[in-house]
Amino acid sequence: MPIDIIPYTLHFKQPAGTSRGVYTEHKVWYLKMHDNSGRTGWGEVAPLPKLSCDDVPDFESVLHDVCKNFNGTIDYERLRDYPSILFGLECAQIGYNQFNNVDWKTPFALGAEGIPINGLVWMGSFEEMSARIEEKLRQGFSCIKIKIGAIDFEKEVALIEKIRNRFPADVITIRVDANGGFKPADAPQKLERLSKFGIHSIEQPIMARQWRAMADVCRNTPIPIALDEELIGVNETDQKINLLDEIQPQYIILKPSLHGGLSGCNEWIRLARERGIGFWATSALESNIGLLYIAMWAATLGVGIPQGLGTGALYTNNIDLPLQVVGEKLWYKPIDNYDFSQFFTGLE
Repeated sequence: MPIDIIPYTLHFKQPAGTSRGVYTEHKVWYLKMHDNSGRTGWGEVAPLPKLSCDDVPDFESVLHDVCKNFNGTIDYERLRDYPSILFGLECAQIGYNQFNNVDWKTPFALGAEGIPINGLVWMGSFEEMSARIEEKLRQGFSCIKIKIGAIDFEKEVALIEKIRNRFPADVITIRVDANGGFKPADAPQKLERLSKFGIHSIEQPIMARQWRAMADVCRNTPIPIALDEELIGVNETDQKINLLDEIQPQYIILKPSLHGGLSGCNEWIRLARERGIGFWATSALESNIGLLYIAMWAATLGVGIPQGLGTGALYTNNIDLPLQVVGEKLWYKPIDNYDFSQFFTGLE
């Protein structure tokens, strides 16, 4: 079955500060699965430089080889260490099969319900972050996620305190993403400081690959810990089990492009549920194509808390799909009974 590979460079509206530096553009590859009848399915392959486990020298050769030799069946074992390629193939196949799995026919997919999401506040100066927080509050978000680590910790505490002085925890939920910015020795004191403000959770307080230290943090924390970067590159089932059993986090955050595609994330969810660990889904700077599939998948999970699905609007040249954030919810308005091909004609 032919798969065309279409490289594309997304341009950020403004520089995006992350735990791996500042991004101004994002190179992605769109996959078009098709046959002689004109039936198509689209997917997005969007690894993140210096973060994805498949940000490796042979990435493009693997991508081209997999697509050239695709026979209709995804080789999950071969692609365990290439989660962004796996995610792109999964999405293209799901779209090619016209979303026929009944699990995908959710109220969100039918345009009847929106998915609650958190309002994301990017790293920046105190003034920039303060303005972004105000913007999210004006837009109607009741869950705000604040990325910290770019400025002095005391100033970041002041930003959070400013929100909490105006809105109690039952009105505005605050999530914090530390991006691994705390030293293990400093983490207890900083977590204690933040706990005064009724924080819902904090993502990755210390750098990944320090399992013993992270386990200590999770065991003694006054704020629920959510693992994110910690899951990157942990692709084998036994590795996932070992991580969850040793660290015992309160939450895991799942990004299909980083954490094993949809199949790998579903495995994480099964293992987390067996251990009473919570989870939610989020995007990883994909364009609207990847975001659409992540949202479709997230809508099947039955998770009531806000998801992290608002990143599609970051680009000046995003793919125009019927996705829209209204208030604090992401909405999709299907057209022509799941025929998405009309939205992708500009890529061909």
